[in-house]
Amino acid sequence: MITEIAALRIDPARASDFEAAVAAAKEHFRAAKGCHGMSLERVIETPGAYNLRVLWETVEAHTVDFRGSENFQKWRALAGPFFLEPPVVVHSETVGAYF
Repeated sequence: MITEIAALRIDPARASDFEAAVAAAKEHFRAAKGCHGMSLERVIETPGAYNLRVLWETVEAHTVDFRGSENFQKWRALAGPFFLEPPVVVHSETVGAYF
């Protein structure tokens, strides 16, 4: 399982609307081939900073299948207008779970 972590920056004054837009986008992720879950985390120390975490079967399920899909376009239409800068995206995989 691959975890996509997208660091997102928005105007803190628009936080409620942004969170509602991401919640509305959940169906576009749910319908995506190879997607197994998503969550949004607010960064406590930095107003307007969020981490979007999405679980994918493979990196390609995200970078090829999802990004090339209509579901991605719908996600960006909902959330993209809130972004102050392009998201910073990394992919990780668990190599050990110790607790």
